[in-house]
Amino acid sequence: MTKGPKYRRAFRRREDGKTDYHRRLKLLKSKKLRIVVRASNNHIIVQLIQSKIGGDKVLSSAFSKELKDKFGWKASTGNIPAAYLTGYLAGLRTKKKDISKAILDLGIFLHHNRLLAASKGIIDTGLEVPYNEKFFPENLEERIKGEHIEKYANILKNEDPEKYEKVFSGYLNKVNINPLKISQMFSSTLKAIENSV
Repeated sequence: MTKGPKYRRAFRRREDGKTDYHRRLKLLKSKKLRIVVRASNNHIIVQLIQSKIGGDKVLSSAFSKELKDKFGWKASTGNIPAAYLTGYLAGLRTKKKDISKAILDLGIFLHHNRLLAASKGIIDTGLEVPYNEKFFPENLEERIKGEHIEKYANILKNEDPEKYEKVFSGYLNKVNINPLKISQMFSSTLKAIENSV
């Protein structure tokens, strides 16, 4: 371990790879509202944050678990379609509070595609968020609707039915969802969100 009079240990969250303090300082200095998007293995959280000296204030938020509880989403709350829907819900709630501009705060860029999907959901609500089109991959639109899940399920069902049953057992047995109809469920959940907010 490094020692000496000039050695200074890094902040714990920096050491753990959870916070990039240089980027965070730039975001705070901008004095703009931040849309903070965070993803765990099972959930997505999107919050609109106002930074204050006494501490950050949450102005609006959306949590992917709400999709199951309120909007009829039955699939995983940690996948790409769920990330988009959570971002879309957060964007609509933000617009309802008469807020039209914000900047993205994606933190340490883990769970890459889900963070991008949530960001796309926010942007699609019409909020003014600065971004570059090259930021989003070409096939993101297809993945947002869950078409990649349907394609994979279709291939497995035709080529290896036993593996299909094994891979999609969570969908088929636990929650009774047809993985070949994820895009239909996505569309109905999107409509439910639009009607409720």
